[in-house]
Amino acid sequence: MKPNHFLMMGVCGSGKSTIGSMLADAIGATFLDADDFHPIANREKMQQGIPLSDEDRAPWLNSLTEKMQSLMNTSFVLACSALKETYRKTLQLGCPDLQIIFLHGDPALLAARMSSRESHFMPSSLLDSQLSTLQQPTDAFLLDISSPPADLLSQILHHFSLTPHHV
Repeated sequence: MKPNHFLMMGVCGSGKSTIGSMLADAIGATFLDADDFHPIANREKMQQGIPLSDEDRAPWLNSLTEKMQSLMNTSFVLACSALKETYRKTLQLGCPDLQIIFLHGDPALLAARMSSRESHFMPSSLLDSQLSTLQQPTDAFLLDISSPPADLLSQILHHFSLTPHHV
């Protein structure tokens, strides 16, 4: 059976890590959180409330692409903001069969989720910057985050005709 490769994308607070890890667990895939690949300088910049530039993101996207390429023979789910079309294209160059799932929602819900998070390097103050940078994908499966995580997972499994490894 051919491995599945997914990009779970959206702005901060959209549930990429939560839904992505649930999907990976359900289908027996490797879960990758793009936040874990940020260099220290990027993390420090974000902790100070400074948005990352395209130049800041380039090495990060390259390391994500390298990691995905090392996993091409296995299924994986990458949780990554991938806010711009150019970022997604970079990731897709490394993994041409990358299937995109776009988690989107009301800015007030996103802000509430961010303010309730503990010990995350991304401050709520960067939400507006992310929303203004976001270029909505045209080639993605769209999911409204107002639904409970279990419902979102069910929608993903159904849309991509995936069978969970366990219930």
